[in-house]
Amino acid sequence: MTARVRLDHVAVAVCDLKRALETFQALGLRCEAVEDVPSEHVRTAFLSAGEVAVELLQPTSDLSTVARFLASRGEGVHHVALRIPDLRAALEAAAAAGLSVVPPGPRPGARGRRVAFLHPKDTFGVLVELVEAPEGR
Repeated sequence: MTARVRLDHVAVAVCDLKRALETFQALGLRCEAVEDVPSEHVRTAFLSAGEVAVELLQPTSDLSTVARFLASRGEGVHHVALRIPDLRAALEAAAAAGLSVVPPGPRPGARGRRVAFLHPKDTFGVLVELVEAPEGR
C-alpha cells in the first residue's frame, strides 16, 4: 500500500441509530448522510469529523454481521477503515503479506464505494475495511 493511504472512518455498531445520531451531533459532529447498505444488511450514518468520519452502523436484519457483533460484544467500535487509491492493488499487497480477506471479497459499500475487509485475526484483533477512494481524490 502506498503513502496515499489515509484513515477514512471509524465505525461504531449501535442498536438505535436515531439515539446515536443525537448523541454524536450533541458533540458537534454533523451528519453527512444516512443510507441503507443492502449487501451488508445495515443502515449507516456518516458524521463529519474533519478529514475522518464516524460511521454509525445499525443492523437492518439478523443476517447482518453487525447484528451478530452486537449480540456477542454489545455496542462499540466495529472497524477502522482505510481510504486507498486502488482496491485491487491493496488486496494484492495484503495477500502478499499473508493477510486474509473476509468473504466475499470486494463488494459495494456505503457512499457508492467499493470495499473489502481484512480478517481481524491478521490485523491484531481489529477489523480493517479498505475503502477505494472516489476517482480523482
